[in-house]
Amino acid sequence: MGHGVRRALTATATVAVLAVGAACSGGSDASDPKPTATPGGDGSATTAAPTLEQAHSVPPPGPRGPGVLAPADLLVVGAKTLDPALVDRVRALDGVTLLQLSLAEPVIENEALTVAAVDPGEYRTFTPPKFADFEDAWNRVAGGELALKQRLKGKLSTDANGYLRLGGAADAPAVHVGAFVQQQPLIDVVVNETWADTLGMTKDNALLVRTGAKAPATVAKEVRKLFGAAASVTLVDKATRIGLQPGAKLIAVVTGTVADAVGVFRYTVLGGGRIAPDPAWVREHITTETLPILGSVTCNKLIFPQLRAALEDIREQGLSDKIHPDQFAGCYYPRFIAGTSTLSNHAFGLALDINAVENQRGTVGLIDRGVVQVFQKWGFTWGGDWRYTDPMHFEVNTLVTPKPESARE
Repeated sequence: MGHGVRRALTATATVAVLAVGAACSGGSDASDPKPTATPGGDGSATTAAPTLEQAHSVPPPGPRGPGVLAPADLLVVGAKTLDPALVDRVRALDGVTLLQLSLAEPVIENEALTVAAVDPGEYRTFTPPKFADFEDAWNRVAGGELALKQRLKGKLSTDANGYLRLGGAADAPAVHVGAFVQQQPLIDVVVNETWADTLGMTKDNALLVRTGAKAPATVAKEVRKLFGAAASVTLVDKATRIGLQPGAKLIAVVTGTVADAVGVFRYTVLGGGRIAPDPAWVREHITTETLPILGSVTCNKLIFPQLRAALEDIREQGLSDKIHPDQFAGCYYPRFIAGTSTLSNHAFGLALDINAVENQRGTVGLIDRGVVQVFQKWGFTWGGDWRYTDPMHFEVNTLVTPKPESARE
């Protein structure tokens, strides 16, 4: 889909989209996938790159060579491909080493995970020594698999063959999870460069920058002068788990079927896991409407047609009493996932939490399954289907334009 939004013309069309099977993009042979590799040998002991994705294979990097082995001090992210001339000027700064990569944030189970399409041989030098020398992991990335941040192990839903869908829609590209590694701060998933087009990523829109002997804050000022508003330049706080300091200004480049509902998302990091989106973005994307059953709701304006249709459908089916307005926990809420630097889908106004008191995380929940089916029909994913369940949570996976009443007859 790239960056375009697929707009289904009817709810029936949406059902067809949601019924797409779990086949992988690129004609993968997933009949006998190899197990995920982990350092220490509790995954796979093989060092050969598996042939799961022939269309997404590059030569394996082999053993790590000599050179700098350290995380980046700065992360530079643009909404578009970075100007090559400006990249060369950053590279020419005294003592600086850098890696150019493609960076995007598909939303997976309420988390806008940061996915980097990289040269695996170069990227590995930005990870800790234990993982930089974890040759099996980088051979697997070269072979077309993905390497996932360790904190996400066991938290995301993969299919029976170990494939993770990078996006909320049923036909989002699926990539086999090949390894768990401690990533460069602020990155959750890495794939090799061949995946950039398949995942709808903007190519070469980011830089990892080591500043050498120079103070990162000093280099950051120089880089900001070069790029101006075209890119965010973030100091990476390597001493914390989340890698960000309050006041950091970032750009999120969201991919997938809801990309047009988000656009370019610029925001500032606040304390306590909160963020402050650019006021211009809020004015353009967030609004408040009065809806059936729930009453006044603040969300992304593009989801209101299908949200209203879903609630009207629930009312028509006699299920209104299955939703408790006093337990509605909101839609638009600009924040990170607790304890991380990962944006919640609520930050974009694309998710809502209903019947929150009786549908806590990690439980099967008490929400009526008829209500769930209606929301799913209208382009929403239910958190109760996830590996780590969140039964109060519904998020948009496909933008739907409801068919006019007159045209249904």
